[in-house]
Amino acid sequence: MPETPRDLTWTDVNKGDIVPRVSLDITVRRLIVNAGAGWDVFPGHYDRDYARAHGHEDIFANTSLFLSFADRVVTDWAGPRTRIARRALRMSGSVYPGDTLHAEGIVTGRRQDGGVYLVDLEINLGTDRGPCAQAVATVELTH
Repeated sequence: MPETPRDLTWTDVNKGDIVPRVSLDITVRRLIVNAGAGWDVFPGHYDRDYARAHGHEDIFANTSLFLSFADRVVTDWAGPRTRIARRALRMSGSVYPGDTLHAEGIVTGRRQDGGVYLVDLEINLGTDRGPCAQAVATVELTH
């Protein structure tokens, strides 16, 4: 039987709460499909010869993969009805086929803005090689 999705409310969340780790296997297919889905025409994201000729070990993940994975970490934690009001990403490393991308986070704040209930998160993304990106997000939860 499928697990019932979470549906966190603002009152369920406190500063310092941990956003659990989520993992994603990175394959050549995943990178190429991800690039193609976003009409990403930069060859480093789908052409192995190009990527290697420019100093990379293989094709590598694009920004949208990092952003969408950070979004998944948030919605896996808070629930599918969570509205991501803002997010930003700072990339610091590459992710290649054969890597497993991991991400986990922490609640850095919670506040009310008028009748809107907001939670701030910091999400760290990395592989066994080390950190590769950091995302910050603000999500709107129901009260």
